[in-house]
Amino acid sequence: MKLLEGKVAIVTGAARGIGKAIALKFAAEGASVAFTDLAIDDNALATEKEIAAMGVKVKAYASNAANYEDTHNVVDQIVKDFGRVDVLVNNAGITRDGLMMRMTEQQWDMVINVNLKSAFNFVHAITPVMMKQKSGSIINMSSVVGVSGNAGQCNYSASKAGMIGLAKSIAKEVGSRGIRANCIAPGFIITEMTAVLTEEVKAEWAKNIPLRRGGTPEDVANVATFLASDLSSYVSGQVIHVCGGMNM
Repeated sequence: MKLLEGKVAIVTGAARGIGKAIALKFAAEGASVAFTDLAIDDNALATEKEIAAMGVKVKAYASNAANYEDTHNVVDQIVKDFGRVDVLVNNAGITRDGLMMRMTEQQWDMVINVNLKSAFNFVHAITPVMMKQKSGSIINMSSVVGVSGNAGQCNYSASKAGMIGLAKSIAKEVGSRGIRANCIAPGFIITEMTAVLTEEVKAEWAKNIPLRRGGTPEDVANVATFLASDLSSYVSGQVIHVCGGMNM
């Protein structure tokens, strides 16, 4: 039997990158997948088609995760379409880097809203569903910089630290109803966001990683699958670093 057979998962920001890798891995393990992105563009449609080819139920939804009302509406529609929700992966995120002294209010607000408020919106909408089921796994995508901080990323680091505090608090609030909440903290993962970096910069990054390589979206997806599955039924309120040992 596949690890996620019979489960329904929501993955936010899954048209590309880490979110797409998680959605594909979940589908490969038998889960039905509802995924969201800001717009249903060619990337989203391609992801939907790729998942459908695995023989599981899938649907892409256009949703502004940072918008409270929009999020509640899309969760209501997903529950109608799929009947239940067993797993929520809060993956939607952006960067707007800059040193604090030069960071604009817009850069701060945009990152906090997309990265952190979106997680609040989805958790707020999905918690009543999971409480009725008396089961569920919530996975927040944090980052190693949410633990250690990073110069030039005050907004991003704060948003990712917030994801950790949110998951730990939710784990304490609803654990008695069989709902778990955990965080994944990726390190240097090779995605479209990091593809713009020069080979020299990537090589410098690798020097600080004990495994001497960047991670892949699939490395993150494997950990997400563990947290979504019953293999992690006694794991809650934790932060799992997927960083090759960069942050210990």
